[in-house]
Amino acid sequence: MKNIQQVRKEHVARINNAILYIEKNLSEKLVLNSIAKKAYFSPFHFHRVFSLVVGETVNNFIIRKRIEKAASFLMHQKETPITEISTILGFASLSSFSRTFKKFYGISPLEFKELSPNKFSKICKTESKKGQVVVSFEQYICNINNSIKWFEMNAEVTVQNVKEIQMAYISHIGEMEKIGEVFNRLIQWATPKGLMNQDNLRLLSIYHDSPKITSPDAIRMSAAIVLNAATSVEGEVSLKVINPTKCIVSRFEITPNEFQQAWESSFVWMSENGYKKSEQDPFEIYYNNCQDHPENKFIVDICIPIV
Repeated sequence: MKNIQQVRKEHVARINNAILYIEKNLSEKLVLNSIAKKAYFSPFHFHRVFSLVVGETVNNFIIRKRIEKAASFLMHQKETPITEISTILGFASLSSFSRTFKKFYGISPLEFKELSPNKFSKICKTESKKGQVVVSFEQYICNINNSIKWFEMNAEVTVQNVKEIQMAYISHIGEMEKIGEVFNRLIQWATPKGLMNQDNLRLLSIYHDSPKITSPDAIRMSAAIVLNAATSVEGEVSLKVINPTKCIVSRFEITPNEFQQAWESSFVWMSENGYKKSEQDPFEIYYNNCQDHPENKFIVDICIPIV
């Protein structure tokens, strides 16, 4: 069996394979599934490891590399038309390229071409070798260790068999930030039925898509309430069962702004300890209303089903 040091070194090599693939195919349509395949990761796990180590999402990295390459064209190949540069780098239109370039550098491609652009160059967050972005083993270890350290300071983790959970839920498709509105509708439905006063009250968020893979307007989630007894439903409220499953359960007491870090570090802990996510959707179980907490924190279990 490989030790943790060997596994980590393999991860670094695989991430660098993905980076090299991106840099060689900036003019092509780059799809997360294909990039993850080059790194021998599942798409769900790859984007989390990539973001943690490289310091930005895969999509942001692709955009940055395209714009930086465009800037190089504008500096060193001034005879190349801007429309041609846009096409070479795979932008759908000149207007899309111009908007993205201006958002990155603060000026239009034409202005960049006419001015001395050195002061606008951005420094990559990763090491560079002959112009290629390279993730170093030391950088990988530093970021992994920081994530694990934060996790160990903030989480109580167990691996357990979670029993069957019966629930009523409302589906949500769209921006994650709007799930609060869905919970408000669920609570309005549950309150007159006395469900908000039941023993061991638990609300859940179930994630059917990953926010770093699926576009914000297409993310599917469910806002749910655990049922202690049979309950009739109507309208937009439906019934759902989470079957018994083995999970990594991480108990946190965190602010709303710390949820992303909690999820990222939970997946790092999973990978570092040799577990693999199952096909079942991950979920959160809330045990309080953060507004009732003296520090406005949630007491929450992050549950990652594993095989």
